[in-house]
Amino acid sequence: MSIMEAKLKSILLFGQPGVGKGTQGTIVGRVPGFCHLATGDMFRGLDRDSELGREFLKYSTQGLLVPDELTCRLWRQYVQGLIDTNKYLPGSDALLLDGIPRSPAQAKTLDDHIEVLAIVHLVCADEEELIQRMKRRADIQNRPDDADETVIRRRFEVFHSETAAVLDHYDPKLIHTVTATGSPGKILLNILNAVIPSMEGHFGNPLG
Repeated sequence: MSIMEAKLKSILLFGQPGVGKGTQGTIVGRVPGFCHLATGDMFRGLDRDSELGREFLKYSTQGLLVPDELTCRLWRQYVQGLIDTNKYLPGSDALLLDGIPRSPAQAKTLDDHIEVLAIVHLVCADEEELIQRMKRRADIQNRPDDADETVIRRRFEVFHSETAAVLDHYDPKLIHTVTATGSPGKILLNILNAVIPSMEGHFGNPLG
């Protein structure tokens, strides 16, 4: 099945850098009926000696967004690969997108490919806490793009100047704000309570 044949029913995980999109996305992605796709993992999985890998590093090491055309092209290829290997079943799974769209232009491009059922907006009022969380994560996960505090702060600047406007592209009724502090289990419960009703009628019982 080509991803061009029909719009993919999707849920967006949205929020500041370090707010926990990847952590929660990984957990929710293990629940039957969800397929988690993190663009950060997608890019970091590139061969760093390849053309795409070098392009990614050029931007990520500066805390900048990868250009829209490159991001969307790689995303389409990656999703098609998930479909071809039966890791993602569009007829029964919601595509949980983490890290895309990151700009209004990306959101507009993806309108041709996805139907957004819900947007989970993870929020944390203390950005200094998030910065320290990202520095700890860089040490634990060996993520050089998170190790430099100057780069981290640049990522927050980019989020506020470019990425935050993505929410304006969508119907406010789709947006569910979830506080990203507290126990991971409580955050997970709040995410599921927000998205499960949005999936009913599209996939039957998403929990199987």
